[in-house]
Amino acid sequence: MRRKTTFQLLMQTGAWMVLAFLLLPMLVVLPVSLTPNEYISLPSDGFSLKHYENYFTDPEWLSATWTSIVIALSVAVIATILGTAFAIGCWLLSDVWAMVARWVLIVPILVPPVVQALGFYRFWVKLGLIDSMTGVILAHTLLALPYVSIAVFAALANLDRRIVQAARSLGASVWRTVIAVIVPAARPGMIAGAVFAFIVSFDEIVGVLFITVRNVQTLPKMIWQGINESIDPTIAAVATVLTVVTILIMVAVTWRWKARP
Repeated sequence: MRRKTTFQLLMQTGAWMVLAFLLLPMLVVLPVSLTPNEYISLPSDGFSLKHYENYFTDPEWLSATWTSIVIALSVAVIATILGTAFAIGCWLLSDVWAMVARWVLIVPILVPPVVQALGFYRFWVKLGLIDSMTGVILAHTLLALPYVSIAVFAALANLDRRIVQAARSLGASVWRTVIAVIVPAARPGMIAGAVFAFIVSFDEIVGVLFITVRNVQTLPKMIWQGINESIDPTIAAVATVLTVVTILIMVAVTWRWKARP
């Protein structure tokens, strides 16, 4: 009993340490975003919201934000459709072929981002997709597909194959069975996969640096350029806004799930 209590204490301590590691940077980013200076520093002579004003009034920052949102939403939709179709197709196959397909799909996750970006660059040059929204969306879709498929695979793991066989024996076509039986069972994985795809696309920077020049400017690229060229506290304001929006979305989703009967 004592060993179990000690183990639980160690686990709780580790969890709090991880949480502190994730949250402590905000104790620096938030004050920096309120500095009245034109360079990154902690506020010493009062607080200022001018860097937030700069973010919400600067056309370049706003354009980059909307570009990232549009790309991420497009990637979430396309990757969810393709990843769900792939996962369902593998689920309908034999276990051996399904396992092979899963491993093939997981390989892109294991490849370093720089190698992936270099591969995109070589192929996108030949296809004429360099520095285009289409090229970025396609690249991000390929990066997000594994996450969607894995999430759908996990959701379909709880689906009894006998239910599908029963639907087919009662006269339902393959398409009708997929729509009425398999897709509802895969819906939680589809939602989770869409969220992962959105996050992967919105946060991706390495591939964007390789396949874009001037025409496509995403928010991570703007932040990267701001760090390299001029250390602008607006970057801290952007990071704070994104963090607050994320927290509000998480609270809203949690509240809605708890409010469900």
